[in-house]
Amino acid sequence: MCRSEKNPGRRRERMGLAADRGYVTAEAALVIPALVLLAALLVWALMAAAAQIRCVDAARAGARAAARSEPGDTAVAAAKAAAPPGAEVALERSGDLWRVRVTAPPPGPRGLPVRLGALAVALAEDTVGPPP
Repeated sequence: MCRSEKNPGRRRERMGLAADRGYVTAEAALVIPALVLLAALLVWALMAAAAQIRCVDAARAGARAAARSEPGDTAVAAAKAAAPPGAEVALERSGDLWRVRVTAPPPGPRGLPVRLGALAVALAEDTVGPPP
């Protein structure tokens, strides 16, 4: 008698293992691209968040410069210096308030429907009088 004939369960076990070969490779082939895509999305989200924070800082810098009664070109230049690349800066005064709006394209692929921007408002110092 052959050794495998003495224990038929063992032979079936070996055949089952042979039938399972390749599943780990197939699973890895599906999981690894998904993990790479997830990591890329997380990196993109961090870059977009950093660009949004830069837009907020740029709007605040422009509003502070405008509120100090600096020329409009100087206030826009201050905002553009702090803004992410490709940002647009709009400066306007309505009454006693200076409004600075900064908008920037999102990082990465241009087809994504994400808008980055910030608005800052500051009271013009020339309208503030002496304390009563």
